[in-house]
Amino acid sequence: MRVYPLHRRIRFVLPVLSAAAILVLCCSSTTAVAAVSSSRTHLAGTWSGKYSGAFAGRFTLHWTQSGSKLSGSITLSNPSGKYGIGGSVRGSAITFGAVGAGATYTGSVSGNSMSGRYKSPQGGGTWSAHKTS
Repeated sequence: MRVYPLHRRIRFVLPVLSAAAILVLCCSSTTAVAAVSSSRTHLAGTWSGKYSGAFAGRFTLHWTQSGSKLSGSITLSNPSGKYGIGGSVRGSAITFGAVGAGATYTGSVSGNSMSGRYKSPQGGGTWSAHKTS
């Protein structure tokens, strides 16, 4: 076994440790930014909105939120009914689906308003909503 002088070992170990430290800092700051970003988007509560396209009408959303996960119910005027929903929010992007209605929604959130597009087996369209409580 060959033993190298300390200065040669440091020359090898130092770049490896530096790369590891940079990797740790980058990963932890990315995680912190993601956590702050999703914690700033508070969607829990009641939202009222409208939709147009293949179907047109009004809706009411009741959200609960745990981190980036959303769950709750949506009451639609057309087709009339109340359906369970689940979804997620990442930064300002929101996605959710109405189980039973067969619709999926994508869009963006800004403060107390959100808007986007929906798709259903019968077609799609646009939607928008604002937070009421």
